[in-house]
Amino acid sequence: MHMNLARRGVLVLAAVGIALGTAAYASSASATTTVASPHSVPQAVTPLKVALVAPSATNDLSWTQTMYAALESLKSSQHLSISVSANEYVTSDAANILREYASEGYNLIIAHGSQYGSTIQQLAPEFRKVSFAWGTAAATFGQPNIFAFEAAANEGGYVEGYMAAMMSKSRVLGVCGPIATGDDKLYIDGYVAGAKAERKSITIHAVYTGSYSDDSLMATCAKTFVSDRVDVLSATTQSAVGAIGVARSDKLPWFGNDWSMVSLAPKNVVATQVYNWDPVLTQMFTAIRGGTLGGATYVIGLGNGGEKIQFNSRYKLSPAIKAQGQKLITEVTNGNITVPQ
Repeated sequence: MHMNLARRGVLVLAAVGIALGTAAYASSASATTTVASPHSVPQAVTPLKVALVAPSATNDLSWTQTMYAALESLKSSQHLSISVSANEYVTSDAANILREYASEGYNLIIAHGSQYGSTIQQLAPEFRKVSFAWGTAAATFGQPNIFAFEAAANEGGYVEGYMAAMMSKSRVLGVCGPIATGDDKLYIDGYVAGAKAERKSITIHAVYTGSYSDDSLMATCAKTFVSDRVDVLSATTQSAVGAIGVARSDKLPWFGNDWSMVSLAPKNVVATQVYNWDPVLTQMFTAIRGGTLGGATYVIGLGNGGEKIQFNSRYKLSPAIKAQGQKLITEVTNGNITVPQ
């Protein structure tokens, strides 16, 4: 019974309640799943056993916290029993944990990281009665018990990059990422596209550190940018805490992704694209209770409320720049702007 999980600090949560309806999310890939109307979970329904395996801490102010917070917000309304294994950045260790959860008959196992994809692909055919979910990616590997989820992070990245270009006096921007894949790459690609849309001649340094978890590499990335005259910084993934420390010490504006880091740099954070996985999870729970264990991909974006640009009220942003940002959000949402990806 998860003796090795106890070593890593497994959190176990349980609750009972009635579900509230949520707006339908756009679905794509191998199947389309739509929540057409509000629904509720009867009080007598047996709790779903849900496990979350994630690469960083549940309070990382980034990727893992987005999913953990969503599960926390739904545990009562969706009648869930939840186990969490955090800080599983070593994929071989995570693979063992995922297998243990599957062998114990969890209804849904969420592998919250693209690095877990190959493990999920191997486990799903072996544990046909278990639902697996992973992201950010669109691949269900053709398996009827795999859900996939992804974030159209390029949308908010475009908005933030455009605003960053408007703010920059040196006309040199910098954005740090971990590995060029998933929503991190989408965010950076969108950020670059937005900045170029504001001013074609602007210089943008986009660097990948090669690590999701190494804060020091992110700090080095940001320091290099500062020496290259970058005067607005941005970064994505959980190791972005290293880069935001440079923004704070050098008193530079900051744009973020995943989860707000205002608490770390209240005078520097301009805006953050924040993720909300609640409706995606609700659709998965509904599908599982209805006998569908996978085969669908869910995409969050600005248009369906899964992503929102959160402005920091403590940052003295020019009203004109904020108005432009809000205008771009509307234009991306209604389809007037198609963001490159």
